[in-house]
Amino acid sequence: MNLRNHLLSGGVIPALPLALDAERRFSPLHEQALVRYYVAAGCSGLAVAVHSTQFEIREPQHGLFCPVLELASEVIDEELKKTPRPFAKIAGICGHTDQAVAEVELARELGYHGALVSVAAWKSEPESAILEHCRRVSEVLPIIGFYLQATIGGRVFTPDFWRGFAEIENAVAIKIAPFNRFQTLDVIRAVAETGREDLALYTGNDDNIVVDLLTPFRFSVGGQVVERRIIGGLLGHWGVWTRSAVELFQKIKAVRTAPSLNADWLATAAAVTDMNAAVFDPSHGFAGCIPGILEVLRRQGLIPTNLCLNPHEALSPGQAAELDRVCAAYPHLIDDSFVAEHKDRWLRP
Repeated sequence: MNLRNHLLSGGVIPALPLALDAERRFSPLHEQALVRYYVAAGCSGLAVAVHSTQFEIREPQHGLFCPVLELASEVIDEELKKTPRPFAKIAGICGHTDQAVAEVELARELGYHGALVSVAAWKSEPESAILEHCRRVSEVLPIIGFYLQATIGGRVFTPDFWRGFAEIENAVAIKIAPFNRFQTLDVIRAVAETGREDLALYTGNDDNIVVDLLTPFRFSVGGQVVERRIIGGLLGHWGVWTRSAVELFQKIKAVRTAPSLNADWLATAAAVTDMNAAVFDPSHGFAGCIPGILEVLRRQGLIPTNLCLNPHEALSPGQAAELDRVCAAYPHLIDDSFVAEHKDRWLRP
């Protein structure tokens, strides 16, 4: 599969959560059920060992980084044998260069097509050093840049950084996730100014998914108007209600180049953002983000608990009630019936 061409076609790429039992032990049975769910839902790829998978999988006392990557890759391959189609296996890569290179080399060995490069560990180093780090990782696998919001550990980058990133030959995409409209525009404008058209832009702005996917971004470059679009999403939010997310994305693809848009799309955008607030828990500084994702999946019967490796991560006060509220308010944007119909098969050993 040509990863660059596949990403340029746009698609739905969820971030894989981590399934734990009541003793906070990894549950391979439920993890494989999640992977089967995402493939059956019609996703175009899956991101593994990213924030939703819990960064603690890398800690020696858990030792789950390799097992989770390996299981996800194998289950994807097994499912795609039944109904072959292009599907991107993306590995989350963290840390400074030695760690990142070791992780991406393992991902390549396990059959991953590309690497989502988190630079959250680079707190104060110059942007030039981070670009060199990205180049080094890109020598192993094609890379996807990641603009992480500062609220949860990211840093603010200049447009020059993203122009430099766009000049990396083996960069294939950027996940734009600063949860900030100004910084989102910085990335898109910087890429437009490089003239590079083979770098896919994906939204990671879980607070603004629909608007990102509908908006034509236009800039003056060299006296000409250049238009770029965010053509897909690589999102933690899409780890829940995923079948409905795929259906919504297909509708967006069908209408986003129309001469005009029905104002109902703005209502849909607000509804999706409202749902994300219940899951991601911004009112408590995103403290309940991962437990919120897990709670939705637990209620659907795909995983046994909403527990995290870090015992301090749990649903925030009132978050369960917020999940109740949005599920009742937006039944057309959830996929409980789809999960109920298929989960027994997905949960088979």
